[in-house]
Amino acid sequence: MRIFVTAAGGTEKALKEELRELGYRRLQGQRGGVWLSGNREVAARICLHSRVAVRVLAELGRFACPDEDALYRGVQGLEWARWLTPERSLAVTSVARSSGLTHTQYIAQKTKDAIVDAQRVAHGRRSSVDRNDPDVAVFVHLEKNEAGVFLDASGRSLHLRGWRTEATEAPLKETLAAAMVRLGGWDRETPLFDPMCGSGTLVIEADLIARRVPPHPRAHRFGFERWADYDAEAAAAIDALREEAHAGARASGPRCAGADIDPEAVDIARRNAERAGAQAHFSEASLGALRLEGPHHVLSNPPYGQRLEADAAFWEALRGAMRRNPECTFSLLLPEEGAPRDLGERRAVRAHPLFNGRIRCRLVTWSSMKT
Repeated sequence: MRIFVTAAGGTEKALKEELRELGYRRLQGQRGGVWLSGNREVAARICLHSRVAVRVLAELGRFACPDEDALYRGVQGLEWARWLTPERSLAVTSVARSSGLTHTQYIAQKTKDAIVDAQRVAHGRRSSVDRNDPDVAVFVHLEKNEAGVFLDASGRSLHLRGWRTEATEAPLKETLAAAMVRLGGWDRETPLFDPMCGSGTLVIEADLIARRVPPHPRAHRFGFERWADYDAEAAAAIDALREEAHAGARASGPRCAGADIDPEAVDIARRNAERAGAQAHFSEASLGALRLEGPHHVLSNPPYGQRLEADAAFWEALRGAMRRNPECTFSLLLPEEGAPRDLGERRAVRAHPLFNGRIRCRLVTWSSMKT
């Protein structure tokens, strides 16, 4: 089985690094994710361990698809009985690029028709459609008149960890935060600090990454656990992988802390950390007061936007924080538009393009002035 692990734009490198740490070597990266070969256990391990992945898609088949008839025939020819019985609900989504078929809702509808028609022939009954919480989620990717049909092994988007029930305005997705922790070059030993922490996502993800805590609680269930072939033997194997993942967590790690000028944000961050089981520390403080003792890796997503694009005082406060903390490495997620190119006398060692939602950004890292 071929597996495609999806990632947010710009985070593919971080995902590939993470998959290598899980022991996978034959990886093929492309825009939007990483390909590898495997079985249900491979898909399960990625769901259980990956903090950067958004979805894990198992490819059922691939075929030429110049028109709707080819789509219908190709979908009907796949082995649906193994994964989807009439008692289970389904939903279909699709994307299309550079193909004769362009209307994604029509592609999804035609795919659904082919599946349920095959069920009627085989069983005399068909699955119902549940767009909100299907037992089996089917995804069709159509590009250059070639269709790939996938089952979503992850279920809900993997950025939904379950602990962030409160958030400040425009919070980072957990998957982007995890990618920033990796792409910023943090060594997972040096103390980490976020001086503009908001609801605490970066700090919490950093602590959990350093301590190898799985991204989802034991009770979380993934999409593949609702497939028709998920029997007692499969469940026992997955339960063993789940316990192995949680048994690998470390009791302690480097200090991960954050601060924010907004006391309400600090309270939210503390509650989020408690729900996540993170050993993260939060306090109320302004960027202008940032003075850290000894080397730290400062990782932050400044509250940029149209207001801050013209806020010279904010950027000067950031330069001042860098001057006052010469032993610290700084990694900041900055917008492509509006952020000054010069933030002090330091040397930028890397700049990685990312998207924060629809905002085109750069994760820029400046080495300490002691190196």
